[in-house]
Amino acid sequence: MGLGDKISNKAQEMVGKVKEGIGEATHNAEMKADGHKDQAAAKAKQVGEDVKDAAKDITGK
Repeated sequence: MGLGDKISNKAQEMVGKVKEGIGEATHNAEMKADGHKDQAAAKAKQVGEDVKDAAKDITGK
């Protein structure tokens, strides 16, 4: 996985945490859910990239 992908995924996860926190503080369920969704998407991308990296390690390609 490239460094840019790692940074992008981490940034998306952090934005999601901020949104979730703001939603919690303001009792805005939609913003809280949106933040949770952003975090889940970032983690899913990370898992996908980890799988690709593992496959590269195994195959050497």
